[in-house]
Amino acid sequence: MRLHCLGTVGYHPNDSRHTSCYLLPESGILLDAGTGVFRLPGLIQTDSLDILLSHAHLDHTFGLTFLLDVVFERPLRMIRIWGESEKIEAVRQHLFHELIFPAELSAQWIAIDELDQWEIGDAKITWRHQEHPGGSVAYRIEWPSGKRLVYATDTSGDTSEEHTAWSREADLLMHECYFRDASKQWAIKTGHAWTSRVAEVAGQSNPKKLLLTHINPLETAEDPIEIEKIRAKVNSEVILAEDGMAVDF
Repeated sequence: MRLHCLGTVGYHPNDSRHTSCYLLPESGILLDAGTGVFRLPGLIQTDSLDILLSHAHLDHTFGLTFLLDVVFERPLRMIRIWGESEKIEAVRQHLFHELIFPAELSAQWIAIDELDQWEIGDAKITWRHQEHPGGSVAYRIEWPSGKRLVYATDTSGDTSEEHTAWSREADLLMHECYFRDASKQWAIKTGHAWTSRVAEVAGQSNPKKLLLTHINPLETAEDPIEIEKIRAKVNSEVILAEDGMAVDF
């Protein structure tokens, strides 16, 4: 399997990164729809697109308004947008309000609230609630080959036994790492993860690969998250997500 990183920061874009957006082209699955959506047309391999929204904040949904140009360049038979009912309704009522976006998006909006799991092609999807202002969800995607991906963003990092069992030994764990340890208190206040907490989560769940996502856009250093602290505490391959990167797992 291959994952394309189209947008890897949170809150707002910076000179080198757009906001949260990740594509699994073989399955036609997009994880969140931040401003990186504009990079989609040349990468789509399927005639449909399924978008899994972690929550409704703009850095994860604003790119939905780019889809008109995406389908103009790369026509699609179907677009489905999945998320909690309250979140997708907020996006539809506000982001796509006629005074903000005066064009209709041809898509199916599907609430996941009553779904324990569902299938997209041959991929099985499950989800869990996460603590974050307004709430967010983590997704687990599994394929018949046995490959497993867990996507956990906009979370302070769930170290519960239940979450650890649910996410254990993923081939790829995508986990946000917005703050360095020095900003731990601010991370807790805003519902985001910090370096040592991410190391703890990964150490418990033991993924084969750990992809660090949703970076603070104000952190523009080559190592914005003190990545060696994480590498020292986990047995996984640890990768800092960058726009344009493709990750095989």
